[in-house]
Formats: sequence, structure tokens, C-alpha cells
Amino acid sequence: MRVGMVCPYTWDVPGGVMAHVRDLAEALIADGHHVSVLAPASDDAPLPYYVTSAGRAVPVPYNGSVARLAFGFLSANRVRKWLREGRFDILHVHEPSVPSVGLLACWAARGPIVATFHASYQRSRAVAVTAPVLHTALEKISGRIAVSDAARKTLVEHMGGDAVLIPNGVTVSRYEQAEALPGWGPDGGVIGFLGRMDEPRKGLPVLLEAFALLGPERPGLRLLVAGPGDADEVLSKVPAALRDRVGILGMVSEDDKARAYHSVDVFCAPNTHGESFGIVLAEAMAAGATVLASDIPAFRKVLGEGQAGALFTVGDAASLAREAAALLDDADRRAELSHEASAAVRQYDWSTVARDVVRVYETVTATASGGVEEEHRGAVL
Repeated sequence: MRVGMVCPYTWDVPGGVMAHVRDLAEALIADGHHVSVLAPASDDAPLPYYVTSAGRAVPVPYNGSVARLAFGFLSANRVRKWLREGRFDILHVHEPSVPSVGLLACWAARGPIVATFHASYQRSRAVAVTAPVLHTALEKISGRIAVSDAARKTLVEHMGGDAVLIPNGVTVSRYEQAEALPGWGPDGGVIGFLGRMDEPRKGLPVLLEAFALLGPERPGLRLLVAGPGDADEVLSKVPAALRDRVGILGMVSEDDKARAYHSVDVFCAPNTHGESFGIVLAEAMAAGATVLASDIPAFRKVLGEGQAGALFTVGDAASLAREAAALLDDADRRAELSHEASAAVRQYDWSTVARDVVRVYETVTATASGGVEEEHRGAVL
């Protein structure tokens, strides 16, 4: 099957949706499908052979974060060129409601279109105002996928229609075996974090506050932080006496990310809101890490209500500190949670998830009269 896939967010900066698109594309290619991905990217960015640049992205505030999107005449022209040359059997657009190339592709194409909805958010004035414009694109979609109950709820309540639930995937084998980073654990005293350091909803300030509570009582406690952001700004929020116990890796490669998961005794996901699944949890689980996460609904779901990882009260640094201390003091409990996590994450392996996605493709193409074509110029574009 020839699959055209669209990622709305820039390929230059790691993120959950970008990682989902990348891993799904590679899983489909491994299964013998032809896949071409269109995504925002700088023209000089190193891209995998299956990715085509839709033009440079610009930062835009979106869903409590800063999304890097591409929208405008240049991107629209590249979308049309990609559609004409692709001769796709199916078009798979991720986050079509985001004002980026996915929305442009929906406007520019006709034929069998599948969309995956990732985000979870509350209704807002912006959503209400843009709904009529989005409808002209969303009405073209033949099959809908939601990665979580939260994403599905958002779709039903804000845009109408329903979706089949297919969770995010993780390439378990990528994370299972890795050496710890030099100079790090696990040694009974390392807490880890991976995420955008400067994005409040990722919850790093909550973890730093908890670290400040635990540090004076535990001379061997250390904190390992990975992800994009300003390291100096992070350290400024840590008491001076504890700063030499904080390691900040910055943005890491896929290999070093796997190694980071193997370098901690407790991996902490202190996210406060806006998560519909929790891909970092799945990655940490695949690495066999002991997970401690905020009790937001998406994380509770992935962790089996606490069976595959410990939970603390969202936004509560004291609760995080208590749970982290209990885990650090109980090696048997950590081993038990690690075992449960390794077993539970199998349901999210791409070998399983990609097959479910292909079934949606087959259902949609079975009722279509042909492949994907470029829409008439008289459409919205």
C-alpha cells in the first residue's frame, strides 16, 4: 500500500506526535508498505529518506505549549506537489485540526483520508471560532483514530463524530537493552526526568521542588534531566547546596535517551495537564524503569491505575517527594513495578499497533472508488 502521511509539527524538534509519525512510518515500511511523510522542516535539516519538507516551521502558542507549524502559500504549494507525485492509496493526516500542513493536506486532497487525533484539551474561544473553518477539512476524513480515551473525548465533544481507539506505539526493542550513562546509576539514589524543561505543563518545577525537599535528607540523591531548554534557568530553581547533584543532558539522541532511562532508579513524569497518552511513560516502561507519574487520567490509564508504576497527586511536590522516597527505599517494590511495566508495555509495541492502523486503512480503501487525488483549485486553497 502507498501511504502518504502528514506530520503537523516540525521534524527538527523532537516531540510526541513527531515520534509517533516516525515510528509508525518505519513500522509500516518494515512491513512492506511504501510510506512518504510530509512534515515542516528547515530545507537544510537532515531528514530520513522517507520525509519531504513542507517548509520551515514557525513557533505558535498551542494547547499550553509552543508548537512549530508550517502554514501559508509555500507550504500549500509543497503539499499539492507532494500529493500529485505521491500517487497514494491512502492519506493519513495527524492532528488535522492543527493549523499546519495536515489541515492544508485535507483541503488539498480528495479520496480515502484517515486522521489520527492525539491532543486532549478543554473547549476554548479559539476552538469555537475556528470550528466552521476546520469543518470544511474534517468532513473529508473517511476514518478517524484517537490515541487515547482523552483524545477521543476531545474529538467527540469539540468536533463531532467518533473514532476507533488505537494507542500510541513504542518500539520496545529500542529501549529494552542499553547501558547506563557514564557516572550515573541506577545506584539507589537517582531520579530522572525527560521532557521540555521550559514547558510548565511537563511539570519539571514540581519535580525540582520535590528534589529540594528530599535532597537535604538524602546526601546520595541525584537528579538527571534530559530535554530541550535552558539549563542555567533550571539550575537557578535548585537550592545552591544541591546544584552539583543535578545533571542536565539537554536534548539527547535516541540512543542516549534509551541510556538515560537505564541510568535512573525512578523515572518521574510530573506532567500537570494536556497529555492524552504519555509516550515517555511507554518508553520508560519498555526500558524496564520504575515509573513515578502524576495521577492525570492519561497516565493512570497507561500505568494500569498504579499496577505498572507509582502515582502521586498532580502538582503536589510533597506528594511526589513522599512517593519517590518510598520507592528509593524499597528495591523490591521497584523491581516489582519494573517487571509489571515491561509486561504491560507489550500491548503498545509498534508490531501490534501498526497492524491495527493498517486495518483502518483497509476498511477505508475498501469503500473508496480510487486513490488520493489533488482537489480542484476552487477549494479553500
